[in-house]
Amino acid sequence: MTAHSRRKRGRLLAAGAMATVATMALSGCVMIQELTAPSDPSDSSISPNERGEAQGKGDLYGDLDAALVEYYEQSAEWGVCPADRAYPDEVECATVSAPMNWQDPEEHEPIELALVRLPATGQAQGSMFTNPGGPGGSGTDFVGLSGDYFFSADLRENFDIVGWDPRGVGYSSAVECRDDAGMDDFLYGVPENAADMTDEEAFEWWRQQAAQFGADCLENTGPLLEYVDTQSTVSDLDMLRAIVGDTSLTYFGLSYGTDIGAQYIDRFPDRVGRIVLDGATDPTVPMFDVVVDQQEKFADATLVYLEDCLTGADCPFNSGGGVDGVIDEIQAIMDEVDETLPVHTDGRIFTSGVIQTAISAALYSEDSWPYLTAAFEAWMQDQDPSVFFALSDSYYGRMPDGSYDSNMFEAFPAINCLDYPLVTDEGRIRDYNERLADVTLFGGELSELEMQVGDLTCENWPVKSRVESQEPVTGAGAAPVLVVATTNDPATPLKWAEAVAEQLESGVLVEFEGEGHIAYSQGDACIVSTVDDYFIDGTVPEYGLTC
Repeated sequence: MTAHSRRKRGRLLAAGAMATVATMALSGCVMIQELTAPSDPSDSSISPNERGEAQGKGDLYGDLDAALVEYYEQSAEWGVCPADRAYPDEVECATVSAPMNWQDPEEHEPIELALVRLPATGQAQGSMFTNPGGPGGSGTDFVGLSGDYFFSADLRENFDIVGWDPRGVGYSSAVECRDDAGMDDFLYGVPENAADMTDEEAFEWWRQQAAQFGADCLENTGPLLEYVDTQSTVSDLDMLRAIVGDTSLTYFGLSYGTDIGAQYIDRFPDRVGRIVLDGATDPTVPMFDVVVDQQEKFADATLVYLEDCLTGADCPFNSGGGVDGVIDEIQAIMDEVDETLPVHTDGRIFTSGVIQTAISAALYSEDSWPYLTAAFEAWMQDQDPSVFFALSDSYYGRMPDGSYDSNMFEAFPAINCLDYPLVTDEGRIRDYNERLADVTLFGGELSELEMQVGDLTCENWPVKSRVESQEPVTGAGAAPVLVVATTNDPATPLKWAEAVAEQLESGVLVEFEGEGHIAYSQGDACIVSTVDDYFIDGTVPEYGLTC
């Protein structure tokens, strides 16, 4: 059975609907070249904080509208973090203000931005800002809960690691849409008569759900919903750079965090210090193409997983038909659950969408593959969907008690719908569905899952995007920027990183041959040393270095 002949009903009814733009090889490193030492006062041997103190406040932000100066001249009052965040004792927290509307700072009351700092264990060169992706990922939780083990000891020694929750996210002034039960309805809900609905009826049901979700977000968030776009976050980041006293930005962006970094480089090339973009997104790729590219790479990653599974003794599939046979087995499971709609012990309905979300979640890291194998085994042997739900829940940040640990999947559509030009042309939508059918392994035309973000949610979003076109980033005059990519990354395909490295006048591409998302997190010695040497010493690798 080919992808074209598979029924699309499973994906139309599936609730795991957020297509996320987001979350490993032994090799030698090729020759590297040293970054030419710049002339004072921006000598890279001088810490950013020292430069700021030496040159005065004016050099931190240049010419600014008078109404914005007060924001740039704030102080971050670092102190003990709230106990309920469970961060290590050394982590410090602060809150600063930002204009809701950077174009008219007096139109609304200021918003709050939450920050955390993991102080350097040695003499800090300055601050290294970081964002973990999403959009909607919490930078405060990333640094507060993961900073100790994500960043190497050498980076920890040389930099204060600073994470912040972008506007609309987490502990900052946040997008609020629904309570936990309401998020379950949005992410996992299925209509009562799902098994009897036609595809068109299912489509219209999702359209209504998407419209209601957007209305709820506007009602519960207020005017902030109009100003959570990435360009506003880039303005926030430049303000934060000045607040910590750095005249140039040191930044480690991951996944969607690379979009923040790339847009910063393009807008403020003269303020670029050392910036690494790992798992890069291409700002010129339309929203529909983002989903198609991702689904194609997730399909490739699924094939690699299945090939690996069939070599193991504990693989639950019938290996007689090889990988193609396993694909048919999985499709049969998806068809079965969409016909019978089993009810999980917590009352949620088990659908093919839960299976697909679980597969995607597991493909972010090879370390998660055994959990996916266990999920299929539990269902095939005992009709137990609990491991599938556990993987899907981990993707959405749903806790065992039914609560959500962040507002990521409320902020995600709010940010995306402002960052991309709105597309409602029926011809393009039909073409999009056909392209999806060509690249996906399961469920045929995955129309509902991807279009919840690509069309349905944004089509009905109460705040319309002001973006008319997507332009390449160039960053003319910026210092060298590392663009790091994993060759088989399913979430941010290699070709996106290649495009960004080409667009940036000072982009330097570094590739890691492996599976999964975010090269630095895999602990490969070549990648870690390349990134660390660049941040600490300014050592720029040769373009195209492969680890």
